[in-house]
Amino acid sequence: MSVLAGDGTLRVAGIDVGTAAVKLVLLDDRPGERPQVVLTRLERIRRRDPQKVVEEIFAEALVAAGSASDELAYVATTGEGEMVRFRTGHFYGMTTHARGGLFLDPEVRGVLDVGALHCRGVAMDERSRVLGYRMTSQCASGSGQFLENISRYLGVSLDDIGPLSLQSDQPEACSSICAVLAETDVINMVSRGISASNIIRGIHQSMAGRYLRLLSNLGIRGAVLVTGGLAADVGLVAALQEAATGAKGGLELRTHPESVLAGAYGAALWGAFRARKLANLGLELASGEAA
Repeated sequence: MSVLAGDGTLRVAGIDVGTAAVKLVLLDDRPGERPQVVLTRLERIRRRDPQKVVEEIFAEALVAAGSASDELAYVATTGEGEMVRFRTGHFYGMTTHARGGLFLDPEVRGVLDVGALHCRGVAMDERSRVLGYRMTSQCASGSGQFLENISRYLGVSLDDIGPLSLQSDQPEACSSICAVLAETDVINMVSRGISASNIIRGIHQSMAGRYLRLLSNLGIRGAVLVTGGLAADVGLVAALQEAATGAKGGLELRTHPESVLAGAYGAALWGAFRARKLANLGLELASGEAA
């Protein structure tokens, strides 16, 4: 397909470069229709060069989609994507997660982006315009990296963290203030014979309480979509939903099967918006020159 197909379709890419993984979405944007998903990809970085991971996942996606790079109307990046050499433009994470979250679930008016190094709450309106945001402090106890460290200490895989949390029968309270103190708590729990499932559930509950306070400070009401890498942690999501049910303020925490890709979706959607504007401007200029 050409950059602008005969029916006005634009094919765009959104790339979200995180600390732990690269997420990619290819969309076909058609005038007056909901954008169609061509394909999605997620690749963990695993101590590799992020630039090389991006280049590999992008090349594989183009082959799978039957597209060439010069047939894309826009390559939009977010997260740490400013390092991507072939990008067309870059968008801030809060705007891409808001746009992507609304695309995945049109009823939400907020997103909770929980990544490897931070958690960010974003309030938005029905057009995904950001109304406000809050982030956790620099302490790592509310992050995916902290959970990864704890999983290593407990001798369980990161993928097993969520299911283990759901098996808990007596969660053990854990510090929510400092990663060092929290890890000390875990060491003490292990020495006391506390099970891994109860330790993890206690950590999830501590994180959930911290995240809900962040959303409360934003003044968000109603449905909030959990996005980012930890949206796939079923134990954390369950702890969030449980805490929201018992708290005041009318919050409802939701997930979507593709919540982890929300930032990439948002980047692609904003890229399509900008590409459409540029295409229309080009047509207007061409028309003016012909006249």
